[in-house]
Amino acid sequence: MIVVVTGASKGLGYAIAKQFAAQGNILLMCARNEKVLNKSADELRKLFPQSIIHSYSADISIKDETQSFAEWCLQFGVIDILINNAGQFLPGSVHNEEDGVLEKMIETNLYSAYHLTRALLPKMMNNKSGHIFNICSIASINAYANGGSYSISKFAMLGFNKNLREELKPYHIKVTAVLPGAAFTESWIGSGVDEKRIMQADDVAKMVYAAAQLSPQACVEEILMRPQLGDL
Repeated sequence: MIVVVTGASKGLGYAIAKQFAAQGNILLMCARNEKVLNKSADELRKLFPQSIIHSYSADISIKDETQSFAEWCLQFGVIDILINNAGQFLPGSVHNEEDGVLEKMIETNLYSAYHLTRALLPKMMNNKSGHIFNICSIASINAYANGGSYSISKFAMLGFNKNLREELKPYHIKVTAVLPGAAFTESWIGSGVDEKRIMQADDVAKMVYAAAQLSPQACVEEILMRPQLGDL
């Protein structure tokens, strides 16, 4: 299978990429930081020589870069699995966050997925197969303190996912929203939160991979995951 993962250089994206690389797929990885992305891709090549792994550095919050990435992906064939994971968290509150934060959050957390999906979909629709995973968040369903524009963008991402699900049913393309709570990644280092209090990134990755293995007539519409003791 040809699997596209955005925001793949670290965190949940890297964990998800690792799950699919372990199974001998063609993996197309994208992230903004070229140095970190190349390092991550090299690590996966060494771990899983049975897979074909390519990397492409782009800031897909920028439409032109998203379209260039999509054209590059399509060189390898029709995409089987698209994982829209690229995102960014800027804390704040609607009433006092800096001007421009909402635009940044929407561009990074929503437009990136919107434009990439639209670019890759025509061939998937023609092929009448595929699976799209949109990495949302608990913040897509629950407002919380200091969530601000990040939460707004994640609510919008879930809306995008729900619309896609309805539109693509006749084309036999599955659409799954992934709504994880806190999962330990590099961003939690130094936070003071006990690593054992929250989920592992691999927990989320394993669920995404499992949902991708079902029969063509079954679709997991939402994967909702929280730490065992609940949200922080």
